Amino acid sequence: MNKIIMGKIKDFSKDSFPDQPDHLQPYRSLTSEEIEVLVKNNNTAESWDNIRVTGNFDANLVRSCEFWGQVYLGDLTAKFLQYNELRLPVGLQNSTIISCHIGNNVVLRNVHHISHYIVGNEVILVNIDEMITVDHAKFGNGIVKEGEKEEVRIWLEVGNENGGRRVLPFTGMLPADAYIWSRYRENKGLQKRLIEMTDRQGNTGRGFYGRIGDHSIIKDSRIIKDVLIGSNCYIKGANKLKNLTINSSAREPSQIGEGVELVNGIVGYGNRIFYGIKAVRFVTGRNVQLKYGARLINSYLGCNSTVSCCEILNNLIFPFHEQHHNNSFLIASTLLGQSNIAAGATIGSNHNSRAADGEILAGRGFWPGLVSSFKHNSRFASFTLVARGNYPWEMDITLPFSLVSLSNNQRTIQVMPGYWFKYNMYALTRNSLKFQKRDLRITKEQNIEFDYLAPDTAEEMVAARQILLKALQEISPERIQSAVTSERGEKNESEIELQLPDMVKGSNAIILKPVQGFHLYGEMLKIYGARELKKAVEEAVALGESPSAYIISRFHHPYRSWVNIGGQIIPEDLLLKIIEKISDGTIKNWIELHAEYDGAWANYPLQRRDHGIFCVLEMHNKKIGELTDTLVAKLLTESLALAQNMLRSAIDSRAKDFTNHFRKITFRNPEEMTAVVGTIKENSFLNDFKRDTARYCREVRKLVQQIQ
Repeated sequence: MNKIIMGKIKDFSKDSFPDQPDHLQPYRSLTSEEIEVLVKNNNTAESWDNIRVTGNFDANLVRSCEFWGQVYLGDLTAKFLQYNELRLPVGLQNSTIISCHIGNNVVLRNVHHISHYIVGNEVILVNIDEMITVDHAKFGNGIVKEGEKEEVRIWLEVGNENGGRRVLPFTGMLPADAYIWSRYRENKGLQKRLIEMTDRQGNTGRGFYGRIGDHSIIKDSRIIKDVLIGSNCYIKGANKLKNLTINSSAREPSQIGEGVELVNGIVGYGNRIFYGIKAVRFVTGRNVQLKYGARLINSYLGCNSTVSCCEILNNLIFPFHEQHHNNSFLIASTLLGQSNIAAGATIGSNHNSRAADGEILAGRGFWPGLVSSFKHNSRFASFTLVARGNYPWEMDITLPFSLVSLSNNQRTIQVMPGYWFKYNMYALTRNSLKFQKRDLRITKEQNIEFDYLAPDTAEEMVAARQILLKALQEISPERIQSAVTSERGEKNESEIELQLPDMVKGSNAIILKPVQGFHLYGEMLKIYGARELKKAVEEAVALGESPSAYIISRFHHPYRSWVNIGGQIIPEDLLLKIIEKISDGTIKNWIELHAEYDGAWANYPLQRRDHGIFCVLEMHNKKIGELTDTLVAKLLTESLALAQNMLRSAIDSRAKDFTNHFRKITFRNPEEMTAVVGTIKENSFLNDFKRDTARYCREVRKLVQQIQ
């Protein structure tokens, strides 16, 4: 049985509040008349001399409370606080208050035990079992307080269950931070510096009080221990909140709902977490939703993500992740964003070897289908769509924008390169715009590339074309050379059977329609480059200069290797320089590192432009020195047909939902179907896409006229 130790009430420092609130006002002792009123109202105190109040303190608004230790009470005036339907009079009732600072005009009733908290102004605290802060509170940060052993440090074991990629959580952590920390493990100097930066960020001193920000509401909750809560936060019916920082503000308020249990974590601004969530050792970015019994453990979940009814273990997940439905779960993975995990998708368990040390790495746009399962270790290129099936082999899918499926006999993995461009352009383009609209962050700390055509995916397509071309030439150089120089090579595709080694463990992957994929990659590289070329031409025309001369004079040979760090695309060479600056101490803290990310992002548009122009020239076997105004006009003119093809492909892929017989069978007649799902002409995205395409074509034609 645990021993109960008796002792004096402890204040964390002789000044009582080592982290004084910004709005601290002059305080005074209680008057004898105020003490008389307090006693008459059934209040007690360890010592009335330890109570300090402001000038506008009304003792009549304090009833049936116990005060222990040094307590500061702000203004109490006869008024109401209201939040939605909840309307309560200002005042303190039926509560035990120990060594706290209570702000102005607070509602505090039926709080059975509140100890060592700084409560902001106009806060509502109602029906709470326990609110305490201990002197070694860390508020979710992975730091060790003075006098503590290293073993108590909280780590997040992301990406791998064996802890080999573990990172320390801290307030303000970005997915880029977690990525660098978890991936560059061989750099011992880097790893040491990152720990030091985290210790400095969190302050290893003891004696910090918990805080409740201004205008926050906490009601009908059980245990709140060692928690920092920002302003305008709403917490209702939480079971247990322990060792946390809950970031919240008037512009980005966070909400915690019924049945939630959060332990050892950092909650991002604008989060909505409710209905039975269990999260332990975690960090969430801004504008994250966790709901309906989801479990988040040893993981980082990027901003603008929504997770419900499922389990996430040991993961590093970049922004814009969607994971819903029961039975879907994700284990020991690093997902580079814009991902969607379908119902029943099983990514784990990873016990393929003698230890739990397997993992999965997936580029952005990873989309496993219904009831699909995967084996560790596997790697997927950007925008890989995986059809339903049990994939019992390790895979290394290096062809982006592909459909991965099983053959009819379920024994062979098939890959169709460029599938999205031919058969689902609607979803691909719509998602890119959807991500921008759903980015509800007020403060955009992590820079994000939304476009599916960017340097990272472009380089994957360049590499994929080389893979396909090499394999095709090995089959029949003469026949294949003719096919790859045709428009899309769609004729006689069925006659080409292509197998690629090293994509599937112990077997070859069958590549479906490889010539079509080769051409689709080329077309998308051309449109990607033409868009960047158009921007440069517009600048040249505005300055009255020759477009080709203007571009050549400002062109820098592009970076060819790019890294996705938390949604931000950065040249690998620049990232390695940043890592070197961390390792040698030039970058001393996380704020300076985040400034480096911002600096890299500021240079990104021009770097992307050079890369895009390089790609479109490469598709025509041209070098930058060969660029002329005539060639510029040709490349831009060619992009008109490509832009129209993209629009046509998007319309065709969506039109199937209105013409497919089986989409109609649940409706009594066409009129009912129209009333329920509308018509393709009413599709807002397609209408926007049509306008954008028309504008692009109009602007390109005008530019071509100006430079010819």
